[in-house]
Amino acid sequence: MSLSDDIGRYLDHLTVERGAAANTVSSYRRDLQRYADYLAGRRTDRLADVTGGDVREFLVDLRRGDAERGVVPLADSSIARTLVAVRGLHRFAVAEGWVDVDVAHEVSPPRTARRLPRSLPIDQVAAILEAVGTDGTPRSLRDRALLELLYSCGARISEAIGLDVDDLDTDSRAVRLRGKGGKERIVPIGGPAVEALEAYLVRGRPALAIAGRGGVGPGVFLNARGGRLSRQSAWQVLVSAAERAGIGETVSPHTLRHSFATHLLDGGADVRVVQELLGHASVTTTQVYTLVTVNTMREVYATAHPRAR
Repeated sequence: MSLSDDIGRYLDHLTVERGAAANTVSSYRRDLQRYADYLAGRRTDRLADVTGGDVREFLVDLRRGDAERGVVPLADSSIARTLVAVRGLHRFAVAEGWVDVDVAHEVSPPRTARRLPRSLPIDQVAAILEAVGTDGTPRSLRDRALLELLYSCGARISEAIGLDVDDLDTDSRAVRLRGKGGKERIVPIGGPAVEALEAYLVRGRPALAIAGRGGVGPGVFLNARGGRLSRQSAWQVLVSAAERAGIGETVSPHTLRHSFATHLLDGGADVRVVQELLGHASVTTTQVYTLVTVNTMREVYATAHPRAR
């Protein structure tokens, strides 16, 4: 089998047997195609011919880039992600009996610097939330509900725009989010977010749905045509609100997510509770914020989050 055949079978395995998300498979395909192109340049087209030295030199090549071909050097974090895909391919090849030795097993990724995610002070977050949705139009009601939700539960922007109406339970003040890898989690939301969502669902979303052409899907946040709000449009909602609030620095939806986590931890929330709320697979990812004492998720949220009441 050629290397391209091996990669195709591995990606099929991720999709069919492992149930990997489409975005994950797409990322692996891109990284492994880069790996295949590199090996082709070394006249290697079979996994059985690849050595540990080839894998290590591939990582060096990623870091170095190629100015003549317009290939920019990759950051250490991107190199580490690519190595995950390469390791997975070689590990799968051994398990399937295509090769006898996993030559990538002992190749280590570059160490990445652990940077503390940037967050906003509580007063700046409050200013952004007060600056959006002030005129009572369907669009402004939607924008207010969106930003209140993002900060209230720390949702990723993809999770927020992917919400369906059935994912909301305003009576119990909870929302079901679909995170990376299709994993679902139910998280609490605070009073201001519930009020904003109810106002939007009653007075905003129906108007956007009527304005749309054709059938309206189950999405919570709709655009002016009645379709699901895009990531870019949701991003612009926050950018515009931050500008109106006089926030000089660049603000992204992830800034609200980081602010959510930081403010919870500053309020005394346990890092493992925040891990569950954020949908992190490992507590190590959440520990970039800080460590605190243990409590239950709903109790911590109700007492620690500044907009939980």
